Amino acid sequence: MAGTLPAAGTVAAPAVPQRLIVDLAVSEGPVTLGANGALYGLSDDGVPSDAALEPLKITSISQKPEGGAQHPNGDALSVSRAFFRNGGGEINVLMQDVYAQWPYEDLGLDDYLPRVEDIVTKVSADPNGDRFVYIPFNEPDQIWYDIGVADQAQYEVNRDRFFRDWKTVYRRIRAIDPAARIAGPNETGYHHRLMADFLAFAQRENVLPQILTWHELGSGSLRDFQGHYDDCRSLERRLGIAPLRISIDEYANRRDLSVPGQLVQWVAMFERNKVYANQAYWDAAGNLDGNVVRTNIPNGGWWFFRWYAGLTGDTVQVTPPRADAVDTLQGLASLDVSRRQAQVLLGGSDGDSEVVLRDVSRSVFGHTVTAAVAEAAWSGYEGQHAAPRVVARTKLEVADDGSVTVPLRGLRRMSAYRIVLTPGGTGAPAAARVPWSASYEAEEAAVTGGEVRTLGTVSDANGYAASGAKDVGSLNTPSSKVDFTVTVPADGPYDLAILYGNQSGAPATQRLLVDGADPVTVTYPSTQNWAYRARKDLGLELTAGAHVLTLAKGDAEVTLDRVDLTAHTGVPSTSYEATLADITGQPSYDYSSSEGVGTGALVLRTGDKAVFDVYAPRDGYYTVTAQTSAAVQLTLHGATATAAPGRPLRLYLVAGNNRVAVTAPHAAVRSLDVSGTGSTTGVLSYGAASAALTGGAKLVASAHAPGGFCVGELGGSPSSTAGFTVQAPSAGRYVLVVHYAHDERRDNGHAYNTDIMSRTADITVGAAAPRRVVFKNTWSAHDFWTLGVPVDLAQGANSVTFANANSWAPNIARVEVGRVVRQP
Repeated sequence: MAGTLPAAGTVAAPAVPQRLIVDLAVSEGPVTLGANGALYGLSDDGVPSDAALEPLKITSISQKPEGGAQHPNGDALSVSRAFFRNGGGEINVLMQDVYAQWPYEDLGLDDYLPRVEDIVTKVSADPNGDRFVYIPFNEPDQIWYDIGVADQAQYEVNRDRFFRDWKTVYRRIRAIDPAARIAGPNETGYHHRLMADFLAFAQRENVLPQILTWHELGSGSLRDFQGHYDDCRSLERRLGIAPLRISIDEYANRRDLSVPGQLVQWVAMFERNKVYANQAYWDAAGNLDGNVVRTNIPNGGWWFFRWYAGLTGDTVQVTPPRADAVDTLQGLASLDVSRRQAQVLLGGSDGDSEVVLRDVSRSVFGHTVTAAVAEAAWSGYEGQHAAPRVVARTKLEVADDGSVTVPLRGLRRMSAYRIVLTPGGTGAPAAARVPWSASYEAEEAAVTGGEVRTLGTVSDANGYAASGAKDVGSLNTPSSKVDFTVTVPADGPYDLAILYGNQSGAPATQRLLVDGADPVTVTYPSTQNWAYRARKDLGLELTAGAHVLTLAKGDAEVTLDRVDLTAHTGVPSTSYEATLADITGQPSYDYSSSEGVGTGALVLRTGDKAVFDVYAPRDGYYTVTAQTSAAVQLTLHGATATAAPGRPLRLYLVAGNNRVAVTAPHAAVRSLDVSGTGSTTGVLSYGAASAALTGGAKLVASAHAPGGFCVGELGGSPSSTAGFTVQAPSAGRYVLVVHYAHDERRDNGHAYNTDIMSRTADITVGAAAPRRVVFKNTWSAHDFWTLGVPVDLAQGANSVTFANANSWAPNIARVEVGRVVRQP
C-alpha cells in the first residue's frame, strides 16, 4: 500500500486507523521555527559543534549572564559568537542566574540592582547587543515573591512587592539600554490571576515587557497550553494591548527531551500559535537539551529538529484525531508554493494512521504527487542516530476532490515521521528498501538478578524516557542476566542495537551469548546516569529461526532498556535529496522526473549553494557521489573538490554530522549519495607515547585509552606541552582527530544539573597561530572520545603542539590525520 510503514513489532494497532487531516488551503502564516530553542543548550563556543548547531536554525536560546554563578558554564556572551555565526536568532539572558544558589539567594533589591546594571552594561556594549533579551525575574510565583500563594490577601501583598521591583528593574535596564527588549513575568506556569494583574499594572505604569514569558513544564501542558494562550490573548484584547510576542522559555520534561514522538507534540502546538519556545534544562548544558550526542553526533531528537528547520513557506491547518490531548497523534505541516513542496511532521502515538492532505492544488503539484515517508526513531539521550531512513516512497494520484491520502502502518509512539509531497513528474520513484527489523523490550525478556523499573510516564513526567516506560536495572550480581528470545527470518548478518545506561564511572562490559555459546565482550561507554540512555551497535551472524540472546553481567553494572535487531543489508548507503537541502541564492526546483529518490532535482546556477547534512558513524573515509547533470564543486572542512556526474570521491568525514556544500555554474542536482563505514586506510596515526612532553605533562598508562597510554597532567602552565610530529604526504587540508578524555565537574549544589565542565587546548600547527579548541566532558576520565579539527599541513614534517597555559587540557591518547579529499 502506498506510504505504508512496516509493522512495529508487538504494538497492537487500532482496528480503525487514526486520521490526521492537513488542509493545504488554510494558511496559519509563515513558518517561524520558534519552538526549536534551548535553555543552556550551549555550554561553550564549540559545544555543541557548529555542524550540529547551524542546521537547526535556532531562533532563541536562554543562558546565564556573563560570569553568573548559577552554573559553571553557558555564559550568554561567551556562547553568543558560536550561536550567531551559526545563524542563531536571539539570546535570552536569565539575569537572576547571576546568583549561585537555587532557589536564588534573596539578598534584597539593593544587592540585585548593581548586578543588573553590570549585566546590561556588558550586553549593551556587545556588537550584537540588540540581539539579546533581558529576563529580569525567573519564576517569581515561587522565588523571592511567592506570588503563587493561595491566600488572596497574601497574594496581593506579594504581588505588589513584585510589581514595585519589576518597575524599578525595568526602568534601570532602560536607563542603561534605552532600546532594551525585556521579557516577563516568567512564571513557573501560566496563572490567569497574575497575568491579568501584571498586564494591567505594566500597561498603567508604562513598563510592559516586549515579550511575554512563562513556563510549560508539566505533561498536562500538552492539554492546557492552548487554553493558556487563548486566555492571554483575551486579556490583551480586554486591556487594549496589541498582541505581544510570547516566549515559552522553558518547556517539556525529561521524558520528552530527545524523544521525537514527544517533541512533535510540543512543537506542533507552539508553531501553530507562532510562539517562541525553549526546551528546559534538566541535566547537562551543551547538548541542546538532550538532542546532541557528545559534541557533534545527532540523535533522534536532533533529526526531528533538523526536519523542523527544513519547513519553509507557510504552516497550514492540521486537525489531529484528538486536539489538546496528552500523548496522542499530533502534527504540523507546511506548504511552500515556490518550491512546490508540502511537508508533514507527525508522531506521538502507536498504531495505524492515515494522513489526508486536502486541497492539493493541481496548479502547484499536477495530477500526481510523490510521497516520501521517513522515520526519526528514539535512540536515547546519548544514542547516535543515522540519517532517518525513508520507509516509503510512492507515486499517488490526486483524487477528484483534490485530496491525497497517505496510509501509515505500525507507527511507534516514540518516533516522529515526515511526509514530503512533491509533484509526480514522469517515471516511477525508486521504492524504499526497508530491511527486516524487530524490537525487544528488556522488561519483557527473562530477567535474572535484576529489577524492572517504571519511569518516564505521564505521572512521572520528569523521569527519564524509557522504551515502553520501563527498563531493567540492578544487574549487579554475578548471575545477573537478561535473556531475549528473538526470531529472525533468514540466515545471515544482523545489526544489534542495545539501548543501555552506564553510571559505573568507566567503560563497563557485559557478556553476550547467542544460544549459550561462547560469550563475546560488549563494552559500553559511560553515560550521565543509569537512566540517561545511550546506544551500542554491534554485528551478529544468525541462522533463520528462534534464538536466545543473553546479556550477562561483566565487570560492572549496566542497565538495559531495549534491543533492536535489523537485517544487515551490506555497506551502509544514504541518498541525501537535493530538493530538501539548505539553500542560499535562488535555485529552481525541477520535478519533471520522479525517478530515483523521487523528489526531483535542484537546479543550481552561479551564486547558488546547497548544503547537505551528511551523517558518519565514525571518523574516516567515505565514498561520496554527486548525482548531477554537470560537474559541481563540493566543499567540506574548508577543502573543495570537483565532482563529476556520478563519479565517486573519497572524502574524510568526522563522526556525526558533516555539512557538505555544493555549488555549480549550472547543474541539476538530484542527490548526494554517501556510502561506507569509515575506512582508516591512508589515515596517519600517532599514539601518546610518540609525543614530546615538556613542563610536567606525563605519559600515563590507561587501560581504556587507544594504545594503552595517554598524555596526562597537560597544561596548567605555559611550559606544559605535548608535541606530535606529523608526516604529511602532500600539502593541503586535513582533519586532525584527537582522541581525548576528561571528567572535570564543578558541583554547584543543584539537585538535577550535572554541571559538567569542558576543557580547552591551544593547538598550534607549524608556524600558524594557536587555535583554542574546546573538548566536552566525556562522562568519565576513562572514556575516550574523538574531536575533529580541520588543519592545513605542509608536505613533510609538521609540528602539532597542544598546550594550555592557564588550566588543564584534556588527556590525549592519540591523534589521527586524514586528508579531506583523497582519490577513490
